[in-house]
Amino acid sequence: VGREPRAAAALAEGSPVSITGHTVSGPRGGIPVREYRPDNNREERLPILVWMHGGGFSFGGLDMNEAHLVASELVARAPAIVLSVDYRLAGHGVHHPVPLDDVHSVWLWAAAGNVGAGAVAIGGASAGANLAAASVLRSSMNGDPLPAALLLAYPVVHFPVPALPFELAKTMAKELPDAPRFAPEEIEKMFANYVGGVSNFPVETVPGFGSVLGFPPTTVIISEFDDLRPSAELFVRQLEESAVPVRRYLAPGMVHGHLNSTSEIPEVAASLDVFADALRMMR
Repeated sequence: VGREPRAAAALAEGSPVSITGHTVSGPRGGIPVREYRPDNNREERLPILVWMHGGGFSFGGLDMNEAHLVASELVARAPAIVLSVDYRLAGHGVHHPVPLDDVHSVWLWAAAGNVGAGAVAIGGASAGANLAAASVLRSSMNGDPLPAALLLAYPVVHFPVPALPFELAKTMAKELPDAPRFAPEEIEKMFANYVGGVSNFPVETVPGFGSVLGFPPTTVIISEFDDLRPSAELFVRQLEESAVPVRRYLAPGMVHGHLNSTSEIPEVAASLDVFADALRMMR
């Protein structure tokens, strides 16, 4: 594992965070990981979060707010150590299991105690939430270590995605004509690009269709006005049916991807606090 020091960044709250680069070995070579930890907290057992940004499996990176801002804010709010994973993106011949192999390799590396002695969680946003849940599913099937908690922001873990309730769809069409929308054909294209087609999906690519028995306590943040919201809602029901402790938080007025904006928005800050609470409960 390589290490590459990076400059410290200052959070809006004034708490400094040190950022260090790692390269974690995986089946297809090195995986860049950015480690965020509080400068002013030397506690040996800080909770640790392995975090994946979204981007439809095919775009995004460590500098987007859904990666950098979320990691920095959770360091300050929990406090915690966050590992932001620069997994390989689907497209140009890259398909499942490549992104998931990267994520799972980093999970196993963190679970082995390479970052700290604290309990380790895994989480992500949107497609990154899919990869986080899929890593837990793979761990469950393979007998690998399971995380202490699972943190999911507006996850898409089913295909096809269930339809929006009629009244919510009508409200979104009327009140939010310029909001980002996800047509069924766009969702199909996203999954086809990730999987390499639209048939014979491995269960890892749609973890909502796998067994969630034995999953760790899970926190699910749901954007109110989101075409992908029914997948998150269904996953919550599946977890509850399987007796998995689950907290559901509905972010009012928010559209899909709201953690990719700014923490100055009250509901973004509230969502970050929900995740910070979940991390604090691991202490």
